[in-house]
Amino acid sequence: MRVIRCEITIVTDAGRKTGYYLLVTTVLDPAIPATDLIRLYHDRWLTETAFLELKSTILGGRVLRARTPDGVAQEIYALLVVYQALRTAITDATLTEPGSDPARGSFSVALTTARTQLTHAANVIDDPADLVGQIGAAVLATPLPNRGLRVSPQVVKRAISNYAASTSKGRIHGRSYKATISVDIITASDSTAATTA
Repeated sequence: MRVIRCEITIVTDAGRKTGYYLLVTTVLDPAIPATDLIRLYHDRWLTETAFLELKSTILGGRVLRARTPDGVAQEIYALLVVYQALRTAITDATLTEPGSDPARGSFSVALTTARTQLTHAANVIDDPADLVGQIGAAVLATPLPNRGLRVSPQVVKRAISNYAASTSKGRIHGRSYKATISVDIITASDSTAATTA
């Protein structure tokens, strides 16, 4: 096990916050710098975006319909196949335009276009040489803004409620801030007393 101690500072227009953190990892290769592992940990939250797209965008907040374990597994595999097919269409489309970023391809636009094609049986048989297709054309026509790094205040997630979530400083109304992050690795020789969070 490898333990990395670091100090992370986040600066936004709302202020500056510094915290001390421990990252425990099984990546023991000394050729991988500790700073890279800390930055990669931030990227793992992209997985949470994929879960959101599966649960909220594709399912629309509905629960799975299956009543048996095999049926649930089949439904989950179907959701994953649809998700992967749409992500592949988005990536293929953005790769046709030099300099475009696949992260700016809208999953919602791709899903809506795919649903429209299926319900209207539109362009079911298309030119196989056309890598962009209807879904890709829709994604390229409406790219997401390049937002860069953003942070949101932490809130305690509550069960479904009619009331807005709040923090110790008051209610949250979905505000997020553009941010810059600096990471300093704390070595054993540092005299800084660090607390873990």
